[in-house]
Amino acid sequence: MTPPSRTSYRTVVVGAGIVGLFTAHHLARSGAGPILVVDRGFLSSGASGRNGGGVRQQWENRATIRLARESVEAYRRFGREFGFNIWFRQGGYLFLAENARELDRLRTVHDLVRSEGLASEVLDPGGVAALVDGIAPEAVVGGTYLRTDGTLYPFPAVWGVYEAARSVGAEVALGVDAKGVSVRDGRVAGVVTSEGTVTAASVVNAAGGWSGDFSRAAGLSVPNVATRHEILATEPLKPFLNPMVVRTSDGLYFSQTMRGEIVGGLTVPHPTGTQGGAPSSIAFLGAMARALAGLIPRLGALGVLRAWSGFYDDTPDGFPVVGEDPRLPGFVHANGFGGHGFMLAPAASRRVARAVLGEGVDLDPQLFSPARFTTPAPASAIEGLQLG
Repeated sequence: MTPPSRTSYRTVVVGAGIVGLFTAHHLARSGAGPILVVDRGFLSSGASGRNGGGVRQQWENRATIRLARESVEAYRRFGREFGFNIWFRQGGYLFLAENARELDRLRTVHDLVRSEGLASEVLDPGGVAALVDGIAPEAVVGGTYLRTDGTLYPFPAVWGVYEAARSVGAEVALGVDAKGVSVRDGRVAGVVTSEGTVTAASVVNAAGGWSGDFSRAAGLSVPNVATRHEILATEPLKPFLNPMVVRTSDGLYFSQTMRGEIVGGLTVPHPTGTQGGAPSSIAFLGAMARALAGLIPRLGALGVLRAWSGFYDDTPDGFPVVGEDPRLPGFVHANGFGGHGFMLAPAASRRVARAVLGEGVDLDPQLFSPARFTTPAPASAIEGLQLG
């Protein structure tokens, strides 16, 4: 445990995952200190240390594509800027369709991605087989592929931003639980922690799967729902797979690491909320084994080295929640990323920092603002490609 060194800060960021740390780094570099980051766990104990490391730009909405494209460029520069090798490999993302309806959906995504200047490709079964050696005959009718998508190793990314944030003056207090906020004259006045209350003019809710809990502890009604997702890593085998592979029908996703392991997941139903913790289940292991072996039969002989799970922070429309909450000035949301906070963190965190500083944010408020959930109006758009 590292308790806060002060009793007063300009901003407190709740959550030391990749989004919270990037936000703290931007704020500290702007000179808007002092900045405190608190996290109930250890570094990488949340979703930032439990994901598959995928970073893609194929989405159903233009706004998400643009954030993702900016994030890809940031991850390409990461080693030079932060001094940590995150092993970012642009082997592409391959989305698989099992029938004509799914392929039509992917073609629509492809057209939008191409219109944003990204070289998406539509593949027939032969093109898919050329990228996935050993795929079962007749397993798919085609797919889409974007070679500038890729995978990275999450842990050095988290550590790199952690060290960079601290180097420019941000303070990170691990093992410190944020329990709520103090309010004065209708706006944020501080954060109540397990180590006492610290005063602050603003608080950033970047608590991932616990974001909804923290918002509600601050007296705000939010629709964020924590959902548990499982993932595993197999024993290594000779490298044969460059892209991240995602199947649209059931959300199966997997890639091969530089050590040869197959790392991936598959959605199986679990109760919502964080109360049950993040264990692994026999149901997932069985479903994942059947899915992998059915798609690439020779993977059926692989042993599983380890399995784990983590929480998505889901919103009803599939878009993140970014910006100051109109009901509580000084309370800034940086959450609702589903399972894709790592993908969007470099770009989204810049907008979060601007919101904290009271600067303009170039995000459509109908898609990203927390205010979109304060009225009964239906969502203006849905980001449905919440896979892989």
